[in-house]
Amino acid sequence: MNFVELTLSGARLHALGSGGLFWPDQALLCVSDLHLGKSERILRRGGSPLPPYETRDTLTRLASDLEATDARTVVCLGDSFDDLAAARALPEDERLWITRLQAGRRWIWIEGNHDPGPIEFGGAHLGELSLGPLTFRHIAVRGKTGEISGHYHPKATVPTRGRAITRPAFLIDSDRMIMPAYGTYTGGLRSHDTVLTTLMRTDASAVLTGPSPVRVPMPR
Repeated sequence: MNFVELTLSGARLHALGSGGLFWPDQALLCVSDLHLGKSERILRRGGSPLPPYETRDTLTRLASDLEATDARTVVCLGDSFDDLAAARALPEDERLWITRLQAGRRWIWIEGNHDPGPIEFGGAHLGELSLGPLTFRHIAVRGKTGEISGHYHPKATVPTRGRAITRPAFLIDSDRMIMPAYGTYTGGLRSHDTVLTTLMRTDASAVLTGPSPVRVPMPR
């Protein structure tokens, strides 16, 4: 399992190449912005049909991270489903798959702007979660510290060997971490966007995801 070790408010964290975040001392895996059921929602709203495999791909990676980390607590950091109707429209085999992943674990669904209310799955449904020095919420709040959030789907671009590589990325400074989107069919906001540069301190870092995650100064 490839990861970059980070520290936020004294908590030692592993930024995984998959886009998940593991907190070893709490045996906790956090994933953000799964957007399960996105292809169904796009089609329902009259958009172009997409191959409806994104939920299975996302759940496959989640299952792999759970096996690799042996996490006992899972925090889904909001926008776990592309909307509430998409959650209800998941095929039965995918619903059962989620149930199997939840078995024997503490599972927490943080409310997002796409899924702003309880969903029809087991686990706790919270607006945010405070655990030790950290607070998990969907959207960053200015002036807070020890905060882990999602929502913006950050991506970072770095030059390498005469070309540029863009990947989903964790953004971290001394106050907060903004997590990349974990879902297969999610877009992203470039790290140099004003929304992100005003949230993050000037010395912020980015951890680019992928088979060999790497930490770099946050591109601005």
